[in-house]
Amino acid sequence: MSKFTTNFKGELIGKNLWKNLEKFEYHIGSYPSDEVITVPIGFPTDFASTPRIIWPFISPVDRHAKAAIIHDYCYYYGLYTRKISDKIYREALRVLNINPIQVWLMYKFVRLCGWFSWRKHSIRRKKEK
Repeated sequence: MSKFTTNFKGELIGKNLWKNLEKFEYHIGSYPSDEVITVPIGFPTDFASTPRIIWPFISPVDRHAKAAIIHDYCYYYGLYTRKISDKIYREALRVLNINPIQVWLMYKFVRLCGWFSWRKHSIRRKKEK
C-alpha cells in the first residue's frame, strides 16, 4: 500500500496559505516505492481548495490535508497528467483512511473543478520556460 513517510510541518504565510517547513514524502502505489513524490521545503499550499459553501462538509484543512498537499504539488509542477494527479490524490485519501463517501466526493470534485487550477498552473509553467 502507498504511504506517507513523513508528517507535514508548516507555517501560515498568508490568508489560507501555508509553507512547507520540512521535506514531505509520499510513496505511490506501494511502500517502499520507486515512485516517490517529495515536496520540498518552502512549497506553498492552500490544502484543499474547497469553496466556503462546502466547508461544513469538507474542510480545507482536516485529515485529508496531506493528500491535498501532494495534489497541489502535482498540479503546480505538472508532474503527471491531470487525470493521474487526481488518481494519486484519491489513492492518498484512501491511505489516510478517509471515509469512502468523502473520498468519492472529493475525487469527483477535483475531476469536475480541478481544470481551473490545472490550467492556471499550465499557463504559469509555459511562461516560466
